[in-house]
Amino acid sequence: MYEIKVKSSFSAAHNLKNYKGKCEHLHGHNWAVEAVFRYEALDKDGMAIDFRLAKKVLKTVTEKLDHSYMNELKIIKHINPTSENMARFIYDSVKKKNKNIYHISVWENENSCATYSEERVLR
Repeated sequence: MYEIKVKSSFSAAHNLKNYKGKCEHLHGHNWAVEAVFRYEALDKDGMAIDFRLAKKVLKTVTEKLDHSYMNELKIIKHINPTSENMARFIYDSVKKKNKNIYHISVWENENSCATYSEERVLR
């Protein structure tokens, strides 16, 4: 199994709905996003996916979020813009363009991140 990881970033403001604390107020982050793609085999050139193409797929999503107030952004207005929900939104958006997406991690800062994948947790 091959895993390819690319990163992107965007700057955006948000405030959390139904939350009591500092994050209920308008604030912003310089968000970092990591996308991991999984492939079982390589192409004829020995690549799972060209890094340039993987970055382009991720960037098409993060560009829509950049320099926005996410609570008012039409494409995500229906969700609470938590890191968890943003990871899921970005995952779903990337999956429409590349079914080999494995997981998305969204970092609000260097110490806090949320990751979403469709992998099932085994108990």
